[in-house]
Amino acid sequence: MVDLFVGRVLVKNNAELEELDTEREVVLRLQNRIVLLLFGSGACDHCRDFAPVMADFYKRLTDEFYVERSAQLVLLYISLDSSEDLQAKFLKELPKRCLFLPHKDPYRKELEVMFRVEKLPTVVVLRPDCSVLSWNAVTEICTIGPDCYRNWQEGAELIDRNFMMNEEYDESKMRSITDPIRRLKYKVDGKKRKKEEKDAEEDIHENDGGAGTWR
Repeated sequence: MVDLFVGRVLVKNNAELEELDTEREVVLRLQNRIVLLLFGSGACDHCRDFAPVMADFYKRLTDEFYVERSAQLVLLYISLDSSEDLQAKFLKELPKRCLFLPHKDPYRKELEVMFRVEKLPTVVVLRPDCSVLSWNAVTEICTIGPDCYRNWQEGAELIDRNFMMNEEYDESKMRSITDPIRRLKYKVDGKKRKKEEKDAEEDIHENDGGAGTWR
């Protein structure tokens, strides 16, 4: 994910409009996270209708009022607004924790082409390695709600690093940003696997009359 935004300035959607303008800041914010690229515009009626749905969805996954630990999820607004004022007005409808690209950054249009955006709103769901999990998850978000994240988490084979402290980030040991981000596959649920093995063993004994080992 870092590869897509290295060298870019990302802005926090808060009152201070804090900027993430160094590689280290971008890495810490985006690595090992699922990123939602929200393409929209304040001039779009459907986008304005979707904004409160998106805000509630994101809040229920990242706000400690709803969850014990924030989901490894980042919302990044890619504005297709015709003016900076229109972008600023629409950002007020989005979560304070989301990020956005400055209106002056032409990279917004490059991303629109890169991810084949044909209608607004569009929410592209990206794995940590920048590959696409969903080209447009708007309908999924509206119908399934926060449970979407569990599906994305499994699909992204996401490593749960919520317990890691930022101090563990060692810039001197960073791999090149061009290297793939390592991922760890989820293990099959142990209880389910043991139950299946036990059931299979019982079937074998029943078929064998309970005498001796099946060959």
